[in-house]
Amino acid sequence: MQYRSTRGSKNQTLNSPAAIIQGLAPDGGLYVPVKFPKADFKLEDLPKLSYKQIAAMIISLFFDDFSKEQIKSAVINAYSEQWDDRSIVPIEKHDHNFYMELFHGPTLAFKDIALQMLPQLMTRAVQIEQTDHKIIILTATSGDTGTASMRGFANQAGTDVIVFYPEGGVSPVQLKQMLSQRGKNLQAIAIKGNFDDAQTEVKKIFNDEHFKMRLIQNDFQFSSANSMNIGRLVPQISYYLYTYGQLVRRQEIKLGDEVNFTVPTGNFGDILAGYYAKKLGLPIKKLICASNENNVLTDFFENGVYDKRRKFHVTNAPAMDILVSSNLERLLFDLYDENNQQIASLMNQLTQRGHYQIDKQIFTQLKHIFSAGFATQKQVQAEIKRIYNYDRYVIDPHTAVGSYVAHQYQKQTSDTTKMIIISTASPYKFPETVYEAITGRECPQTGIPAIKKLHEKLGGQLAIGVRALSDREPHAEKIIEPADMEKMISTILNLK
Repeated sequence: MQYRSTRGSKNQTLNSPAAIIQGLAPDGGLYVPVKFPKADFKLEDLPKLSYKQIAAMIISLFFDDFSKEQIKSAVINAYSEQWDDRSIVPIEKHDHNFYMELFHGPTLAFKDIALQMLPQLMTRAVQIEQTDHKIIILTATSGDTGTASMRGFANQAGTDVIVFYPEGGVSPVQLKQMLSQRGKNLQAIAIKGNFDDAQTEVKKIFNDEHFKMRLIQNDFQFSSANSMNIGRLVPQISYYLYTYGQLVRRQEIKLGDEVNFTVPTGNFGDILAGYYAKKLGLPIKKLICASNENNVLTDFFENGVYDKRRKFHVTNAPAMDILVSSNLERLLFDLYDENNQQIASLMNQLTQRGHYQIDKQIFTQLKHIFSAGFATQKQVQAEIKRIYNYDRYVIDPHTAVGSYVAHQYQKQTSDTTKMIIISTASPYKFPETVYEAITGRECPQTGIPAIKKLHEKLGGQLAIGVRALSDREPHAEKIIEPADMEKMISTILNLK
Protein backbone atom coordinates (compact mmCIF):
# COMPACT_ATOMS: atom_id res chain seq x y z
CA MET A 1 0.00 0.00 0.00
CA GLN A 2 1.18 3.49 -0.88
CA TYR A 3 1.17 6.48 1.47
CA ARG A 4 1.21 10.23 0.89
CA SER A 5 1.54 13.36 2.98
CA THR A 6 -1.56 15.31 4.08
CA ARG A 7 0.19 18.41 2.70
CA GLY A 8 1.78 16.95 -0.42
CA SER A 9 0.83 15.80 -3.91
CA LYS A 10 -0.71 12.35 -4.28
CA ASN A 11 1.89 11.73 -6.97
CA GLN A 12 4.59 11.79 -4.29
CA THR A 13 4.11 8.45 -2.57
CA LEU A 14 6.06 5.83 -0.69
CA ASN A 15 5.32 2.36 0.60
CA SER A 16 4.30 1.56 4.18
CA PRO A 17 7.76 0.49 5.47
CA ALA A 18 9.25 3.78 4.24
CA ALA A 19 6.36 5.77 5.77
CA ILE A 20 6.88 4.04 9.13
CA ILE A 21 10.63 4.71 9.05
CA GLN A 22 10.23 8.38 8.12
CA GLY A 23 7.49 9.00 10.71
CA LEU A 24 6.81 12.58 9.63
CA ALA A 25 6.66 13.76 6.00
CA PRO A 26 9.40 16.20 4.85
CA ASP A 27 6.75 18.89 4.18
CA GLY A 28 5.54 18.70 7.78
CA GLY A 29 2.44 16.69 6.90
CA LEU A 30 1.36 13.29 8.20
CA TYR A 31 1.32 10.10 6.16
CA VAL A 32 -2.07 8.68 5.15
CA PRO A 33 -3.03 5.88 2.73
CA VAL A 34 -3.32 7.02 -0.88
CA LYS A 35 -6.40 4.81 -1.03
CA PHE A 36 -8.08 3.95 2.26
CA PRO A 37 -8.36 0.15 2.44
CA LYS A 38 -11.64 -1.72 2.22
CA ALA A 39 -12.31 -4.11 5.07
CA ASP A 40 -11.59 -7.73 4.15
CA PHE A 41 -13.57 -8.99 7.13
CA LYS A 42 -17.24 -9.21 8.07
CA LEU A 43 -18.78 -7.97 11.30
CA GLU A 44 -19.79 -11.52 12.19
CA ASP A 45 -16.10 -12.49 12.19
CA LEU A 46 -15.23 -10.18 15.10
CA PRO A 47 -16.77 -12.11 18.04
CA LYS A 48 -14.80 -15.22 17.03
CA LEU A 49 -11.37 -13.54 16.86
CA SER A 50 -8.76 -13.02 19.57
CA TYR A 51 -7.05 -9.69 20.02
CA LYS A 52 -3.92 -10.98 18.28
CA GLN A 53 -5.94 -12.17 15.29
CA ILE A 54 -7.68 -8.82 14.91
CA ALA A 55 -4.35 -6.95 15.27
CA ALA A 56 -2.79 -9.11 12.53
CA MET A 57 -5.82 -8.52 10.31
CA ILE A 58 -5.66 -4.72 10.68
CA ILE A 59 -1.90 -4.54 10.15
CA SER A 60 -2.17 -6.74 7.04
CA LEU A 61 -4.87 -4.44 5.71
CA PHE A 62 -2.87 -1.21 6.06
CA PHE A 63 0.70 -2.53 5.73
CA ASP A 64 0.50 -5.13 2.96
CA ASP A 65 4.19 -4.62 2.11
CA PHE A 66 4.98 -6.82 5.12
CA SER A 67 4.78 -10.59 4.66
CA LYS A 68 2.25 -12.68 6.56
CA GLU A 69 5.10 -14.27 8.48
CA GLN A 70 6.55 -10.87 9.42
CA ILE A 71 3.17 -9.68 10.68
CA LYS A 72 2.50 -12.90 12.58
CA SER A 73 5.84 -12.75 14.41
CA ALA A 74 5.40 -9.01 15.10
CA VAL A 75 1.99 -9.59 16.71
CA ILE A 76 3.24 -12.51 18.81
CA ASN A 77 6.21 -10.45 20.07
CA ALA A 78 4.10 -7.35 20.76
CA TYR A 79 1.29 -9.09 22.67
CA SER A 80 2.88 -11.83 24.77
CA GLU A 81 4.09 -12.23 28.36
CA GLN A 82 4.60 -8.48 28.98
CA TRP A 83 0.81 -8.12 29.37
CA ASP A 84 -0.87 -8.86 32.70
CA ASP A 85 -4.17 -9.89 31.07
CA ARG A 86 -4.23 -12.59 28.39
CA SER A 87 -7.08 -10.89 26.55
CA ILE A 88 -4.83 -7.78 26.15
CA VAL A 89 -7.94 -5.55 26.32
CA PRO A 90 -10.41 -6.57 29.06
CA ILE A 91 -13.79 -4.85 29.08
CA GLU A 92 -15.51 -3.95 32.35
CA LYS A 93 -19.13 -2.88 32.85
CA HIS A 94 -19.88 -0.24 35.51
CA ASP A 95 -22.80 2.13 35.98
CA HIS A 96 -24.41 0.81 32.75
CA ASN A 97 -21.39 1.80 30.62
CA PHE A 98 -18.43 -0.24 29.39
CA TYR A 99 -14.80 0.59 30.16
CA MET A 100 -12.28 -0.64 27.59
CA GLU A 101 -9.14 -1.18 29.69
CA LEU A 102 -6.05 -0.41 27.63
CA PHE A 103 -3.53 -0.27 30.49
CA HIS A 104 -2.52 -3.89 31.01
CA GLY A 105 0.84 -3.56 29.23
CA PRO A 106 4.29 -2.99 30.72
CA THR A 107 3.98 0.78 31.30
CA LEU A 108 0.34 0.78 32.48
CA ALA A 109 -1.08 3.01 29.73
CA PHE A 110 -2.88 2.69 26.39
CA LYS A 111 0.27 3.74 24.52
CA ASP A 112 1.62 0.21 25.09
CA ILE A 113 -0.91 -1.21 22.62
CA ALA A 114 0.81 0.62 19.77
CA LEU A 115 4.31 1.05 21.21
CA GLN A 116 4.86 -2.65 21.75
CA MET A 117 3.95 -3.08 18.08
CA LEU A 118 5.79 -0.12 16.52
CA PRO A 119 9.33 -1.42 17.29
CA GLN A 120 8.36 -4.73 15.70
CA LEU A 121 7.12 -2.93 12.58
CA MET A 122 10.14 -0.61 12.55
CA THR A 123 12.75 -3.39 12.65
CA ARG A 124 10.98 -5.26 9.84
CA ALA A 125 10.55 -2.05 7.82
CA VAL A 126 14.31 -1.46 8.05
CA GLN A 127 14.89 -4.99 6.72
CA ILE A 128 12.46 -4.49 3.82
CA GLU A 129 13.91 -1.10 2.88
CA GLN A 130 17.49 -2.31 3.50
CA THR A 131 18.22 0.89 5.41
CA ASP A 132 21.84 1.27 6.49
CA HIS A 133 21.23 4.26 8.77
CA LYS A 134 20.64 3.93 12.51
CA ILE A 135 17.07 4.99 13.30
CA ILE A 136 16.76 7.78 15.88
CA ILE A 137 13.32 7.76 17.48
CA LEU A 138 12.74 11.43 18.32
CA THR A 139 9.62 12.03 20.37
CA ALA A 140 7.87 14.68 22.43
CA THR A 141 5.73 13.35 25.25
CA SER A 142 3.15 14.59 27.71
CA GLY A 143 3.90 11.55 29.86
CA ASP A 144 2.98 8.09 28.61
CA THR A 145 4.42 8.06 25.08
CA GLY A 146 7.91 8.64 26.48
CA THR A 147 7.84 5.67 28.82
CA ALA A 148 6.07 3.36 26.38
CA SER A 149 8.41 4.17 23.47
CA MET A 150 11.49 3.74 25.67
CA ARG A 151 10.18 0.41 26.96
CA GLY A 152 9.26 -0.77 23.47
CA PHE A 153 12.56 0.19 21.81
CA ALA A 154 14.90 -0.61 24.74
CA ASN A 155 18.06 -2.29 23.39
CA GLN A 156 16.48 -2.78 19.94
CA ALA A 157 19.36 -3.11 17.50
CA GLY A 158 19.78 -0.19 15.09
CA THR A 159 17.69 2.30 17.09
CA ASP A 160 18.23 5.09 19.61
CA VAL A 161 15.39 6.81 21.49
CA ILE A 162 15.47 10.48 22.49
CA VAL A 163 12.43 11.72 24.43
CA PHE A 164 11.68 15.32 25.41
CA TYR A 165 9.07 16.04 28.08
CA PRO A 166 7.86 19.19 29.93
CA GLU A 167 9.56 19.83 33.26
CA GLY A 168 6.91 19.48 35.99
CA GLY A 169 4.33 18.56 33.35
CA VAL A 170 4.20 14.80 33.96
CA SER A 171 3.05 12.88 37.03
CA PRO A 172 5.63 11.67 39.61
CA VAL A 173 5.03 8.06 38.52
CA GLN A 174 5.39 8.92 34.81
CA LEU A 175 8.65 10.72 35.62
CA LYS A 176 9.94 7.77 37.64
CA GLN A 177 9.08 5.40 34.79
CA MET A 178 10.91 7.48 32.18
CA LEU A 179 14.01 8.07 34.27
CA SER A 180 14.31 4.46 35.39
CA GLN A 181 13.94 2.77 32.00
CA ARG A 182 16.99 0.61 31.31
CA GLY A 183 18.60 0.51 27.89
CA LYS A 184 21.87 1.75 26.41
CA ASN A 185 19.92 3.40 23.59
CA LEU A 186 17.51 5.50 25.73
CA GLN A 187 17.55 9.20 26.67
CA ALA A 188 14.83 11.28 28.37
CA ILE A 189 15.34 15.04 28.77
CA ALA A 190 13.09 17.67 30.35
CA ILE A 191 12.49 21.04 28.72
CA LYS A 192 11.53 24.33 30.38
CA GLY A 193 8.11 24.63 28.80
CA ASN A 194 4.97 22.62 28.09
CA PHE A 195 4.23 19.70 25.77
CA ASP A 196 3.33 21.97 22.85
CA ASP A 197 6.76 23.64 23.15
CA ALA A 198 8.42 20.23 22.97
CA GLN A 199 6.26 19.00 20.08
CA THR A 200 6.71 22.21 18.08
CA GLU A 201 10.49 22.00 18.43
CA VAL A 202 10.51 18.29 17.50
CA LYS A 203 8.56 19.05 14.30
CA LYS A 204 10.96 21.90 13.53
CA ILE A 205 13.97 19.60 13.98
CA PHE A 206 12.36 16.94 11.78
CA ASN A 207 11.95 19.50 9.00
CA ASP A 208 15.42 21.08 9.33
CA GLU A 209 17.08 20.04 6.04
CA HIS A 210 20.57 21.08 7.16
CA PHE A 211 20.32 19.02 10.34
CA LYS A 212 18.84 16.12 8.38
CA MET A 213 21.91 16.13 6.11
CA ARG A 214 24.22 16.11 9.17
CA LEU A 215 22.37 13.04 10.42
CA ILE A 216 22.68 11.22 7.11
CA GLN A 217 26.40 12.04 6.91
CA ASN A 218 26.74 10.36 10.31
CA ASP A 219 24.61 7.36 9.22
CA PHE A 220 21.54 8.37 11.25
CA GLN A 221 17.90 8.92 10.29
CA PHE A 222 15.00 10.34 12.31
CA SER A 223 11.73 8.59 12.96
CA SER A 224 8.95 9.20 15.48
CA ALA A 225 7.07 7.18 18.09
CA ASN A 226 4.30 9.79 18.44
CA SER A 227 0.92 9.02 16.91
CA MET A 228 2.11 11.23 14.04
CA ASN A 229 3.78 7.98 12.86
CA ILE A 230 1.29 5.89 10.88
CA GLY A 231 2.92 2.76 12.34
CA ARG A 232 1.89 3.94 15.79
CA LEU A 233 -1.65 4.94 14.78
CA VAL A 234 -2.83 1.88 12.83
CA PRO A 235 -2.43 -0.69 15.67
CA GLN A 236 -4.85 1.40 17.75
CA ILE A 237 -7.72 0.62 15.33
CA SER A 238 -7.69 -3.00 16.52
CA TYR A 239 -9.13 -2.42 19.98
CA TYR A 240 -12.27 -0.76 18.63
CA LEU A 241 -13.03 -3.83 16.50
CA TYR A 242 -12.10 -6.24 19.29
CA THR A 243 -14.32 -4.52 21.85
CA TYR A 244 -17.31 -4.51 19.51
CA GLY A 245 -16.82 -8.23 18.86
CA GLN A 246 -16.56 -8.99 22.57
CA LEU A 247 -19.77 -7.11 23.36
CA VAL A 248 -21.57 -9.13 20.69
CA ARG A 249 -20.06 -12.31 22.10
CA ARG A 250 -21.25 -11.40 25.61
CA GLN A 251 -24.72 -10.61 24.19
CA GLU A 252 -24.53 -7.02 25.44
CA ILE A 253 -25.31 -5.89 21.88
CA LYS A 254 -26.61 -7.58 18.74
CA LEU A 255 -24.57 -7.84 15.57
CA GLY A 256 -25.05 -4.62 13.61
CA ASP A 257 -26.12 -2.51 16.60
CA GLU A 258 -24.57 0.94 16.75
CA VAL A 259 -22.35 1.89 19.69
CA ASN A 260 -20.82 5.12 21.00
CA PHE A 261 -17.20 5.55 22.09
CA THR A 262 -16.04 8.29 24.43
CA VAL A 263 -12.33 8.92 24.08
CA PRO A 264 -10.16 11.04 26.41
CA THR A 265 -7.81 12.70 23.96
CA GLY A 266 -5.09 15.31 23.68
CA ASN A 267 -3.20 14.70 20.44
CA PHE A 268 -6.28 13.20 18.72
CA GLY A 269 -4.61 9.91 17.75
CA ASP A 270 -6.74 7.57 19.85
CA ILE A 271 -10.06 8.98 18.64
CA LEU A 272 -8.82 9.13 15.04
CA ALA A 273 -8.22 5.37 15.25
CA GLY A 274 -11.90 5.10 16.17
CA TYR A 275 -12.82 7.18 13.13
CA TYR A 276 -10.76 4.83 10.94
CA ALA A 277 -12.57 1.86 12.51
CA LYS A 278 -15.87 3.52 11.53
CA LYS A 279 -14.56 3.98 7.96
CA LEU A 280 -13.81 0.25 7.89
CA GLY A 281 -17.48 -0.43 8.63
CA LEU A 282 -17.72 -0.67 12.41
CA PRO A 283 -21.22 0.55 13.42
CA ILE A 284 -20.20 3.61 15.44
CA LYS A 285 -22.93 6.17 15.97
CA LYS A 286 -20.92 8.84 17.81
CA LEU A 287 -17.28 9.40 18.68
CA ILE A 288 -17.27 11.65 21.74
CA CYS A 289 -14.12 13.70 22.21
CA ALA A 290 -13.33 14.21 25.91
CA SER A 291 -10.90 16.95 26.98
CA ASN A 292 -9.62 18.39 30.23
CA GLU A 293 -9.44 22.14 30.95
CA ASN A 294 -7.20 22.55 27.89
CA ASN A 295 -10.43 22.25 25.94
CA VAL A 296 -9.28 23.50 22.54
CA LEU A 297 -10.92 20.46 20.90
CA THR A 298 -14.25 20.98 22.69
CA ASP A 299 -14.43 24.52 21.32
CA PHE A 300 -13.44 23.29 17.86
CA PHE A 301 -16.25 20.73 17.75
CA GLU A 302 -18.73 23.32 19.01
CA ASN A 303 -17.92 26.21 16.66
CA GLY A 304 -15.58 24.99 13.90
CA VAL A 305 -12.72 27.26 15.01
CA TYR A 306 -9.42 25.80 16.19
CA ASP A 307 -7.74 28.42 18.37
CA LYS A 308 -4.64 27.65 20.42
CA ARG A 309 -4.36 31.26 21.67
CA ARG A 310 -5.45 30.53 25.22
CA LYS A 311 -4.11 29.91 28.68
CA PHE A 312 -2.30 26.59 29.06
CA HIS A 313 -3.43 24.58 32.11
CA VAL A 314 -1.30 22.07 33.98
CA THR A 315 -3.96 19.64 35.22
CA ASN A 316 -4.47 16.40 37.13
CA ALA A 317 -4.86 14.64 33.75
CA PRO A 318 -1.42 15.69 32.43
CA ALA A 319 -1.23 13.45 29.35
CA MET A 320 -4.00 15.63 27.87
CA ASP A 321 -2.32 18.97 28.61
CA ILE A 322 -2.04 19.78 24.92
CA LEU A 323 -3.19 22.74 22.78
CA VAL A 324 -2.03 21.52 19.33
CA SER A 325 -3.69 18.22 18.44
CA SER A 326 -1.55 16.92 15.59
CA ASN A 327 -3.75 14.07 14.36
CA LEU A 328 -6.70 16.36 13.73
CA GLU A 329 -4.86 17.12 10.48
CA ARG A 330 -5.51 13.58 9.24
CA LEU A 331 -9.24 13.88 9.98
CA LEU A 332 -9.50 17.22 8.18
CA PHE A 333 -7.59 15.80 5.20
CA ASP A 334 -10.25 13.09 4.93
CA LEU A 335 -13.20 15.48 5.32
CA TYR A 336 -11.73 17.96 2.81
CA ASP A 337 -11.71 15.18 0.18
CA GLU A 338 -7.91 14.85 0.41
CA ASN A 339 -7.29 18.45 -0.64
CA ASN A 340 -3.64 18.76 0.44
CA GLN A 341 -3.44 22.46 -0.47
CA GLN A 342 -6.39 23.30 1.78
CA ILE A 343 -4.82 21.32 4.65
CA ALA A 344 -1.44 23.01 4.17
CA SER A 345 -3.22 26.39 4.27
CA LEU A 346 -5.06 25.56 7.51
CA MET A 347 -1.91 24.28 9.21
CA ASN A 348 0.04 27.37 8.11
CA GLN A 349 -2.71 29.56 9.60
CA LEU A 350 -2.38 27.67 12.88
CA THR A 351 1.38 28.15 12.92
CA GLN A 352 1.40 31.80 11.87
CA ARG A 353 -1.82 33.16 13.42
CA GLY A 354 -2.59 30.58 16.11
CA HIS A 355 -6.03 29.71 14.76
CA TYR A 356 -8.08 28.61 11.74
CA GLN A 357 -11.75 28.09 10.84
CA ILE A 358 -13.11 25.21 8.79
CA ASP A 359 -15.83 25.48 6.10
CA LYS A 360 -19.48 25.22 7.15
CA GLN A 361 -19.97 22.08 5.06
CA ILE A 362 -17.03 20.37 6.81
CA PHE A 363 -18.32 21.53 10.19
CA THR A 364 -21.72 19.95 9.44
CA GLN A 365 -19.99 16.63 8.65
CA LEU A 366 -18.02 16.86 11.90
CA LYS A 367 -21.15 17.41 13.99
CA HIS A 368 -22.77 14.35 12.43
CA ILE A 369 -19.93 12.04 13.54
CA PHE A 370 -18.47 13.69 16.65
CA SER A 371 -19.62 15.19 19.91
CA ALA A 372 -17.34 16.79 22.51
CA GLY A 373 -17.10 17.88 26.11
CA PHE A 374 -14.58 18.56 28.85
CA ALA A 375 -14.07 18.09 32.56
CA THR A 376 -12.48 20.44 35.08
CA GLN A 377 -10.03 19.12 37.66
CA LYS A 378 -12.74 19.14 40.35
CA GLN A 379 -15.10 17.28 38.03
CA VAL A 380 -12.37 14.70 37.39
CA GLN A 381 -12.04 14.03 41.11
CA ALA A 382 -15.79 13.91 41.57
CA GLU A 383 -16.14 11.38 38.75
CA ILE A 384 -13.47 9.10 40.23
CA LYS A 385 -15.39 9.24 43.51
CA ARG A 386 -18.78 8.65 41.83
CA ILE A 387 -17.63 5.55 39.96
CA TYR A 388 -15.81 4.22 43.03
CA ASN A 389 -18.90 4.69 45.20
CA TYR A 390 -21.07 2.90 42.64
CA ASP A 391 -19.31 -0.48 42.86
CA ARG A 392 -15.72 0.10 44.04
CA TYR A 393 -14.33 0.33 40.47
CA VAL A 394 -11.29 2.61 40.32
CA ILE A 395 -10.40 4.78 37.33
CA ASP A 396 -7.48 7.13 36.61
CA PRO A 397 -7.95 10.89 35.97
CA HIS A 398 -7.85 10.58 32.16
CA THR A 399 -10.46 7.82 32.17
CA ALA A 400 -12.46 10.04 34.57
CA VAL A 401 -12.43 12.80 31.95
CA GLY A 402 -13.95 10.34 29.48
CA SER A 403 -16.39 8.94 32.02
CA TYR A 404 -17.61 12.40 33.08
CA VAL A 405 -18.06 13.60 29.48
CA ALA A 406 -19.89 10.37 28.55
CA HIS A 407 -22.22 10.75 31.53
CA GLN A 408 -22.96 14.39 30.62
CA TYR A 409 -23.56 13.46 26.98
CA GLN A 410 -26.07 10.80 28.02
CA LYS A 411 -27.91 13.20 30.34
CA GLN A 412 -28.06 16.00 27.77
CA THR A 413 -29.03 13.92 24.72
CA SER A 414 -31.01 11.01 26.25
CA ASP A 415 -29.08 8.83 23.78
CA THR A 416 -29.50 5.22 24.98
CA THR A 417 -26.95 3.77 22.55
CA LYS A 418 -24.47 1.48 24.35
CA MET A 419 -21.51 3.55 25.52
CA ILE A 420 -17.89 2.39 25.61
CA ILE A 421 -15.43 4.59 27.52
CA ILE A 422 -11.76 4.31 26.65
CA SER A 423 -9.88 3.63 29.89
CA THR A 424 -6.39 4.87 29.09
CA ALA A 425 -4.25 4.32 32.19
CA SER A 426 -3.98 2.43 35.46
CA PRO A 427 -5.14 4.42 38.50
CA TYR A 428 -1.75 3.57 40.04
CA LYS A 429 -0.04 5.87 37.52
CA PHE A 430 -1.77 8.83 39.20
CA PRO A 431 -2.08 7.68 42.83
CA GLU A 432 -2.08 11.18 44.36
CA THR A 433 -5.19 12.31 42.45
CA VAL A 434 -7.02 9.00 42.84
CA TYR A 435 -6.30 8.79 46.59
CA GLU A 436 -7.56 12.32 47.19
CA ALA A 437 -10.68 11.73 45.08
CA ILE A 438 -11.62 8.55 46.91
CA THR A 439 -10.76 9.59 50.47
CA GLY A 440 -11.41 13.33 50.33
CA ARG A 441 -7.96 13.87 51.85
CA GLU A 442 -4.76 15.02 50.17
CA CYS A 443 -2.31 12.17 49.73
CA PRO A 444 0.57 12.78 52.18
CA GLN A 445 3.14 11.38 49.73
CA THR A 446 3.93 11.33 46.02
CA GLY A 447 5.26 8.80 43.53
CA ILE A 448 5.96 5.25 44.76
CA PRO A 449 5.01 5.99 48.42
CA ALA A 450 1.66 7.31 47.13
CA ILE A 451 1.10 4.04 45.25
CA LYS A 452 1.61 2.15 48.51
CA LYS A 453 -0.80 4.50 50.27
CA LEU A 454 -3.46 4.00 47.58
CA HIS A 455 -2.94 0.24 47.67
CA GLU A 456 -3.49 0.23 51.44
CA LYS A 457 -6.85 1.85 50.76
CA LEU A 458 -7.89 -0.34 47.82
CA GLY A 459 -6.33 -3.70 48.72
CA GLY A 460 -6.16 -6.51 46.16
CA GLN A 461 -3.24 -7.68 44.07
CA LEU A 462 -0.98 -5.16 42.36
CA ALA A 463 -0.31 -5.70 38.65
CA ILE A 464 3.20 -6.72 37.60
CA GLY A 465 3.75 -3.33 35.96
CA VAL A 466 2.87 -1.52 39.19
CA ARG A 467 5.13 -3.72 41.31
CA ALA A 468 7.99 -3.14 38.87
CA LEU A 469 7.94 0.59 39.62
CA SER A 470 9.74 -0.03 42.91
CA ASP A 471 12.51 -2.12 41.37
CA ARG A 472 14.79 0.51 39.84
CA GLU A 473 16.35 3.77 40.83
CA PRO A 474 15.79 6.66 38.41
CA HIS A 475 18.57 8.57 36.67
CA ALA A 476 19.12 12.23 37.52
CA GLU A 477 16.82 14.58 35.58
CA LYS A 478 18.37 16.68 32.79
CA ILE A 479 16.62 20.01 32.09
CA ILE A 480 17.26 22.24 29.07
CA GLU A 481 15.68 25.14 27.19
CA PRO A 482 13.55 24.19 24.14
CA ALA A 483 15.98 26.16 21.93
CA ASP A 484 18.77 23.78 23.01
CA MET A 485 17.02 20.56 21.93
CA GLU A 486 18.84 20.30 18.60
CA LYS A 487 22.18 20.93 20.31
CA MET A 488 21.38 18.22 22.87
CA ILE A 489 20.59 15.73 20.09
CA SER A 490 23.93 16.54 18.44
CA THR A 491 25.73 15.90 21.72
CA ILE A 492 23.92 12.60 22.41
CA LEU A 493 24.66 11.31 18.92
CA ASN A 494 28.18 12.75 18.88
CA LEU A 495 27.53 14.32 15.46
CA LYS A 496 30.52 15.50 13.48
